[in-house]
Amino acid sequence: MTDAPAIKKPPSVGRRPVLITGGAGFIGSNLADRLASEGYDVLIYDSLARPGVEGNLRWLRDRHPQRVSAERGDVRDGAAVAEAARGACAVFHFAAQVAVTSSLADPANDFTTNVGGTLMLLEALRGKNDGTPLIFASTNKVYGDLADVPLELSPEGYLPADPALRSAGISEERPIAFHTPYGCSKGAADQYVLDYARSFGVPTAVMRMSCIYGPRQMGTEDQGWVAHFMLRAMAGDPITIYGDGRQVRDVLEVGDAVEAYCAAWKRIDRIAGRAFNLGGGPANAVSLRQVLGFVERLYGRPVASESSEWRPGDQRWFVSDPRAVHRALDLPAPKPWQVGLRSLAVWLATERLARNDRERHAAAEAVS
Repeated sequence: MTDAPAIKKPPSVGRRPVLITGGAGFIGSNLADRLASEGYDVLIYDSLARPGVEGNLRWLRDRHPQRVSAERGDVRDGAAVAEAARGACAVFHFAAQVAVTSSLADPANDFTTNVGGTLMLLEALRGKNDGTPLIFASTNKVYGDLADVPLELSPEGYLPADPALRSAGISEERPIAFHTPYGCSKGAADQYVLDYARSFGVPTAVMRMSCIYGPRQMGTEDQGWVAHFMLRAMAGDPITIYGDGRQVRDVLEVGDAVEAYCAAWKRIDRIAGRAFNLGGGPANAVSLRQVLGFVERLYGRPVASESSEWRPGDQRWFVSDPRAVHRALDLPAPKPWQVGLRSLAVWLATERLARNDRERHAAAEAVS
C-alpha cells in the first residue's frame, strides 16, 4: 500500500501576497480588509461579474493603496489563475457561481465555474509544489435537503424532533448528499479540495458555510437573504418568501467568518485535509419569519411580503454544529444575531447616504 504524501510545510510569507479569488465579493473583501490591516499584501483575483463588487474593490484600494492589488480574470482561465497563484503565500478561494437558481438555469456554467475553476487553482498549487495552502469556501448545501430528518413545526419555525440534534446541530459526521446543480458543483469542488491534501499533499481545508451576513453584502433573492431583507425594507419594497418562511438557518456575522478563515490559515499544518461546518450554531438559529419580524422592529414599520413556491433543494431546517471548528481553531463565541443585524442596518444606512453623496457629486461634475 502506498502511503499518502506528506502535507508540505507552508512557505514563509515575506512580501509574498495572499491571493483571494472572488476577493471583491462580500466575504472576500472583508477578509482582504482584515489581512491588509494586519500588514499583509493582498492580490484580489475577480471577474467583477457580480453587480456592486466594483464598489468593494474601490473601497479596498482607498483603504489600503499600498497593500491591495487586483487582477480582473475568470477563475476558469488556467493560465491566468496559475500566474496569480505563482507568487502567493496562501490562497483563499471564494470565486464561484453562488446561486441555486442560476445553477438550474445554466448547469454547464455552474459546473465549469465551481468545479473547473477550483481544479484549475488546485492544479496551479500542485504545480508549485511549495506548500502554499488553500482554504476553500464550501456550503451547507453539500448535505442536501435533509429530508430524512424528522421535523416538528414550532412557533419559531421548523425544529428537529430529535432533542440532541436540535441542541447541537448538523456535524461534519453527517453524510454528504448533493442536490441541485449548485449542490453538486460545490460538493464536487469540496471533495477535490480535500482529496488534493490526501493525494498530493497540498495543504487544504474546507469551510462548509451556513448563512453569512454583514457589511459589504449585496443581498439578493438568490444569495445573501439577510441583507436582501434589510435592503428591501429600507426601500419600502415587498419581500418574496419562498415556502412558508418557517425555514430555520444558523446565521453568522462576517467578522466571525473572517476570524475563522484567518485562524485556518495560521493553523493549516494542524487541520490540512479537514472540512468544517462554519455557522452561528444553535444560539444563532432563526427562521426567515423571525428575521423579518426583527427587521420590522428595527425600521419601526411593517414590511410587505409575498409568498411563492418552495425552491428546489431548500432545506426546511439547517443549523450547523460549530464545535469542531471552534475546538480546532480556538474561535471566540460568535456575535449574537440581533447585535449583528443592528450593526448591518447601521452600515446599510451609512452606505446609502455615501452612495447618494457620490451620485450628487457626479451629477454636479457632469453639468459643470
